[in-house]
Amino acid sequence: MALLITSECINCDVCEPECPNQAISMGEEFYVIDPERCTECVGHFGEPQCVQVCPVECIPLNPDHVESPEQLMAKYERLQKTALPRLVVG
Repeated sequence: MALLITSECINCDVCEPECPNQAISMGEEFYVIDPERCTECVGHFGEPQCVQVCPVECIPLNPDHVESPEQLMAKYERLQKTALPRLVVG
Protein backbone atom coordinates (compact mmCIF):
# COMPACT_ATOMS: atom_id res chain seq x y z
CA MET A 1 0.00 0.00 0.00
CA ALA A 2 1.24 3.46 -0.72
CA LEU A 3 1.01 6.05 2.01
CA LEU A 4 -1.12 9.18 2.06
CA ILE A 5 -0.56 12.58 3.65
CA THR A 6 -3.80 13.94 5.10
CA SER A 7 -5.00 17.52 5.41
CA GLU A 8 -3.69 17.56 8.99
CA CYS A 9 -0.23 18.15 7.45
CA ILE A 10 1.40 21.30 8.86
CA ASN A 11 3.93 21.64 6.00
CA CYS A 12 6.86 21.30 8.37
CA ASP A 13 9.14 20.06 5.55
CA VAL A 14 10.40 17.11 7.61
CA CYS A 15 9.07 14.20 5.53
CA GLU A 16 10.11 15.21 2.00
CA PRO A 17 13.89 14.83 2.40
CA GLU A 18 13.45 11.51 4.25
CA CYS A 19 11.80 9.75 1.29
CA PRO A 20 14.37 7.55 -0.49
CA ASN A 21 12.15 7.31 -3.59
CA GLN A 22 11.46 11.03 -4.00
CA ALA A 23 7.74 10.23 -3.72
CA ILE A 24 6.90 13.27 -1.55
CA SER A 25 6.41 16.74 -2.99
CA MET A 26 4.56 19.92 -2.15
CA GLY A 27 0.95 19.85 -3.33
CA GLU A 28 -1.43 22.77 -3.67
CA GLU A 29 -2.08 23.05 0.06
CA PHE A 30 0.13 20.46 1.75
CA TYR A 31 2.61 17.72 0.92
CA VAL A 32 1.46 14.79 -1.22
CA ILE A 33 2.79 11.29 -1.89
CA ASP A 34 3.05 9.90 -5.42
CA PRO A 35 1.66 6.34 -5.12
CA GLU A 36 3.65 5.30 -8.19
CA ARG A 37 6.89 6.02 -6.30
CA CYS A 38 5.92 5.13 -2.71
CA THR A 39 7.17 1.72 -1.59
CA GLU A 40 6.59 2.36 2.14
CA CYS A 41 10.40 2.32 2.20
CA VAL A 42 10.46 -1.40 1.30
CA GLY A 43 13.93 -2.10 -0.04
CA HIS A 44 15.42 0.82 1.88
CA PHE A 45 14.25 0.65 5.51
CA GLY A 46 12.17 -1.54 7.78
CA GLU A 47 9.63 1.22 8.44
CA PRO A 48 8.34 4.13 6.34
CA GLN A 49 10.66 7.02 7.15
CA CYS A 50 8.06 9.74 6.59
CA VAL A 51 5.78 8.12 9.16
CA GLN A 52 8.67 7.92 11.63
CA VAL A 53 9.50 11.65 11.39
CA CYS A 54 6.01 13.19 11.02
CA PRO A 55 5.33 15.29 14.15
CA VAL A 56 1.54 15.28 13.66
CA GLU A 57 1.08 11.63 12.60
CA CYS A 58 -0.81 12.50 9.40
CA ILE A 59 0.58 9.76 7.12
CA PRO A 60 -1.67 6.67 7.11
CA LEU A 61 -1.87 3.88 4.55
CA ASN A 62 -3.65 4.90 1.35
CA PRO A 63 -6.72 2.64 0.99
CA ASP A 64 -6.91 3.47 -2.73
CA HIS A 65 -3.49 1.89 -3.38
CA VAL A 66 -3.45 -1.54 -1.73
CA GLU A 67 -0.22 -3.45 -2.46
CA SER A 68 1.35 -6.60 -1.04
CA PRO A 69 4.92 -6.64 0.27
CA GLU A 70 5.89 -8.45 -2.94
CA GLN A 71 4.32 -5.73 -5.07
CA LEU A 72 6.11 -3.04 -3.05
CA MET A 73 9.43 -4.85 -3.54
CA ALA A 74 8.78 -5.14 -7.29
CA LYS A 75 8.06 -1.40 -7.41
CA TYR A 76 11.28 -0.71 -5.47
CA GLU A 77 13.27 -2.84 -7.95
CA ARG A 78 11.68 -1.07 -10.93
CA LEU A 79 12.45 2.34 -9.44
CA GLN A 80 16.06 1.32 -8.80
CA LYS A 81 16.51 0.34 -12.44
CA THR A 82 15.27 3.72 -13.64
CA ALA A 83 16.83 5.88 -10.91
CA LEU A 84 19.39 8.46 -11.86
CA PRO A 85 22.75 7.95 -10.16
CA ARG A 86 23.17 10.10 -7.06
CA LEU A 87 26.12 12.43 -6.83
CA VAL A 88 28.34 11.46 -3.92
CA VAL A 89 30.33 14.34 -2.49
CA GLY A 90 33.17 13.47 -0.26
